[in-house]
Amino acid sequence: MPYLDVGCGINKKPGSIGIDRNPSTNADVLVELDRFPYPFRDAAFDGLQAIHVIEHVSDVIRAMEEFHRVVRPGGEVFIVTPHYTDFSSFCDPTHRWHLNSFSLRYFGADNAGYGYYSKAKFQEISVHVKLLALWRWLGFQFMVNASPRFRRFWEHYLCYVVRGKVIEWRLKVV
Repeated sequence: MPYLDVGCGINKKPGSIGIDRNPSTNADVLVELDRFPYPFRDAAFDGLQAIHVIEHVSDVIRAMEEFHRVVRPGGEVFIVTPHYTDFSSFCDPTHRWHLNSFSLRYFGADNAGYGYYSKAKFQEISVHVKLLALWRWLGFQFMVNASPRFRRFWEHYLCYVVRGKVIEWRLKVV
């Protein structure tokens, strides 16, 4: 089965089907990313990537539900977005959402009691936070990613000093 590159831009993943709203991109199919459903059947893809897309959509929950619909059970969804403490999260006026490394937990087993927002469920394979260069060189990035407990401590108390850059999620469709 093929792989879907949502919001592919000009750097479409080789071998994937790219969708984007901009006709000046390398998209195979022009799709308004906030209009659902996308023009694909259920479970049509083995996997999906949305790199620097989720912060632009009008409804994160609905977009995640659509990602869940088009990827087969057991397939992987890869999402990348700026961390909310990074300058790039707020300097782009097209960013609607400013997320942290726990923002997608509502779709998993650790839904903090908010699992009723959506029937779409994902298993968290990994969450990786990239930090600004200074903090990476000092070893903070390793510590933030070594343990969800330390990552939570960092998000609660340290992230405005030890600033994040990018969050990467690997999720499995349940």
